[in-house]
Amino acid sequence: MKNLPLHTKIILGLVAGIIWAFVSSYLGWNQFTIDWIDPFGTIFIRLLKYIAVPLVLFSIISGVSSLTDISKLGRLGAKTLGLYLTTTLIAVGVGLLLVNTVKPGAMLDEEQRIKNRISYEKWVQDTPGVPQPRDGRNFLEDPNLRSKVEEVISESELKKMDAKNASIEDKMNTAEETKEKSPLSFIVEMVPENVVLAISDNRLMLQVIFFAIFFGITLVLVPNEQAKPLIEFVNSVNAVFLKMVDIVMKAAPFFVFALLAGVIAKMADTPAEVFEIFKGLGSYSLTLVAGLFFMVFIFYPLVVTFFIKKLSYKEFFKNISPAQFLAFSTSSSAATLPVTMECIEDNMGVSKNISSFVLPIGATVNMDGTSLYQAVAVIFMAQMHMVDLSLGQQMTIVLTATLASIGAAATPSAGLVMMIIVLQSVGLNPAWIAIIFPVDRILDMCRTVVNVTGDATVSTLVAKSEGELSKY
Repeated sequence: MKNLPLHTKIILGLVAGIIWAFVSSYLGWNQFTIDWIDPFGTIFIRLLKYIAVPLVLFSIISGVSSLTDISKLGRLGAKTLGLYLTTTLIAVGVGLLLVNTVKPGAMLDEEQRIKNRISYEKWVQDTPGVPQPRDGRNFLEDPNLRSKVEEVISESELKKMDAKNASIEDKMNTAEETKEKSPLSFIVEMVPENVVLAISDNRLMLQVIFFAIFFGITLVLVPNEQAKPLIEFVNSVNAVFLKMVDIVMKAAPFFVFALLAGVIAKMADTPAEVFEIFKGLGSYSLTLVAGLFFMVFIFYPLVVTFFIKKLSYKEFFKNISPAQFLAFSTSSSAATLPVTMECIEDNMGVSKNISSFVLPIGATVNMDGTSLYQAVAVIFMAQMHMVDLSLGQQMTIVLTATLASIGAAATPSAGLVMMIIVLQSVGLNPAWIAIIFPVDRILDMCRTVVNVTGDATVSTLVAKSEGELSKY
């Protein structure tokens, strides 16, 4: 076992965690798993998160302060943001193409879809400011559906309490606040009011990045004899945090086991219930997983091997697999960031200058998996409710999902909050996010793998374009 590579040990931990979760739920030990095993998974995420912010801070300062040509920083920024935006748009396009081709929402029982449509029209009628459906159909006033209308409306009255579910309400409020911000709020929020506050809050990673870049540029402009001691200090602290990542990762297989066991134990009490959840949303889950699979195993490796001829398909995955498996188990780009940086620098040969600049920005603004998920989920829910979205509305989804992904926090299930904004942008009921709640946690793990693989791909391409990819 000692001679096994880390990524193999992490796979074994993942598999063991899933097996334990099913065995423990079958034997009725779920509460034991939640009380005594799951906390170690939480500890793992906390360890990685508390390392992530200082590592980003010191690695960016170290990288930027080593640049003798400040104009190079502007070039790096333009390439990085341009590539991230391009991959996000492609991810949304892939999601829309798949969901419109497969039509997972149309696979449900026709009777249920008619009832769903009536419920939707009733919601539109009762909600001020929501435009009428653009497909020109009106089920509420169709005399042939009168009996169903009466049945659904009485049902919907009984289900009002479900629509006011506390967690949904909370996410809707968050989305409303985000939607009402000015177009330049993204830029305003990059500038910290208090750098200590920014460093202490993982959600303010962009502010930490802004401060670190500004600090690094200033260090370059200060006379060398004054800057040198501080640069040496920053490099030393950075080395300490990288060593911390090494130490934590030695125990990663056990932590991943605990994390997976806890996630599945919280989903349902018996193996049958877990399977039932996935069966009910099977067509949606499979469509989304197919899109994510395409991005990870076809799009990214093809792009990177096309531009970097010496890098083979197999080697690409061998280099970044520890970060991918960790992304799957933690569902957090931010928590995975220290390991992604290590993989990209040590295995891929990307220089520290590039990785310390490109990857922290990617963990914050590059959410390809989240964008693809939003496109698939919104169209799926519209299909479920027999709502035909026009080409213009689908283009609105592309734009909104792309911009919303930039603001999505690099933490588990942040995409759900952003999805509310996307749903509202095309006049759909934001409470529908409850439909996909049951499978969201597992699919979130898959989405994070896409996000992290995208970060690794872009940083490798930027390094190649700058001549800072030593291995290839």
